[in-house]
Amino acid sequence: METTNNKVNLAIFSAGLMTFIGILNETSMNVTYPLLVKQFHQPLATVQWITTAYLLTVTIIMGTTAYLLKQVPARWLHLGAAIAFICGCVVCACTNSFPMLLVGRIIQGIATGFSTPIMFQLIFTQVPKKKLGLMTGFAGMIISFAPALGPTYGGLVVSWASWRMIFWILLPLAVISLIGGQLYIRNQVPGNKEAFDYKALLLLALALFAIIYALSLIGSSSAAWLLLLAGAGLFALFVYVNNRGQNQLLNLAIFRKQTVCLAALTYFCLQFINIGLSVAIPTYAQYVLAASSLIAGLALLPGSFVGALISPLAGKMADRYGFKKPLMLGGWLFLLGNCLLIVLQPLLTPLLIVLCHIVIRSGFNLSFSNTISNASTLVDRKNVADVNSAFNMIQQFAGSVGVSLATALISLSQKQGQGSLAQRSYQGGRYDFILFSLLALLTLLAIWRNFRLQEKKK
Repeated sequence: METTNNKVNLAIFSAGLMTFIGILNETSMNVTYPLLVKQFHQPLATVQWITTAYLLTVTIIMGTTAYLLKQVPARWLHLGAAIAFICGCVVCACTNSFPMLLVGRIIQGIATGFSTPIMFQLIFTQVPKKKLGLMTGFAGMIISFAPALGPTYGGLVVSWASWRMIFWILLPLAVISLIGGQLYIRNQVPGNKEAFDYKALLLLALALFAIIYALSLIGSSSAAWLLLLAGAGLFALFVYVNNRGQNQLLNLAIFRKQTVCLAALTYFCLQFINIGLSVAIPTYAQYVLAASSLIAGLALLPGSFVGALISPLAGKMADRYGFKKPLMLGGWLFLLGNCLLIVLQPLLTPLLIVLCHIVIRSGFNLSFSNTISNASTLVDRKNVADVNSAFNMIQQFAGSVGVSLATALISLSQKQGQGSLAQRSYQGGRYDFILFSLLALLTLLAIWRNFRLQEKKK
């Protein structure tokens, strides 16, 4: 039994390592935006697509995993993910063209889209229930620590070398994950006789792209609202096709439960703010506070470490006292930290940003992994894979929306505001902080309402 447990742990570690470097890579380029604007002669609203396109690709790929994890052994999916990540790194590191950089990022996004659901599937199907909170805390630490650490990692690398080294350094870790995955990842797949629903996937991809592209154009083009309407229409068509198909791309029936919907809303808002801040804070620090890319990235490091330490403790807390206590405490801290950014904005320095971010990350990590763990207990065991796939899609889509909207608000202020570039960027940052605080309030209300409903059912 000991050997089996060790093999399971090593399998989860291998999938977790690929997930970590994939998500770290999502935001590692955020501190390079001002550099890339100058090097490739592209506006900020265009450069941000190296992160947004990455997240959007991850979201779309995750839409296939509910089907594929039932059909294909996780070992082979992990092999494909590792190879895709390695190829994407080489393309990004060697290119002198912005379009090719974007292509490389999309290839990397394919890898991360597979690796994260693989990690959660191994946890949900091979870990005993009494250790579920601890292991999902470990997973939550990875997918919350990595995007916050990304700008710090990128800032450190850019401070002593080219931004291209961001990709070369990750290559050996991808190779280690590939080898470990092939040695230790083993799982039984139930199989699926139905054909894959390509129509539903295409409609979902088009809907998500239209929505994200529309958000990036808000304030700069009247086409934004038309694209939003088109995205909403395409998503409605996706739901129709998905529900009528013989084999559903996503089992949307899990959202018939109000508690699952509230958990999904919580998950979305948490990751929207988390990833949004990973681009808003470094951009704000460089444009408004005249900080270097190194300082801008380091501003997120202390909060990232505090959050990483809290995540497994939050899982243990949930195992011992239930999900309500860590989630409610996390919701309050999350709201407090975001509100502090608004109140203290006229006085903000890199140090004050660090302190606010520590409060935000404490609340985030108390809540994030426990939200998906709690949701997995609200459905039948046969639907756990559907929760895994749907919630991972939600958090990646939330990240792409967060990056696109946060960058759009700063970019819009820089174009249409008054005063110096720093003053215009200051106003854009204020819009971001207000938006994040409102969503943090919505997060707390969703958590409160969710547990009210769960207690009534009990």
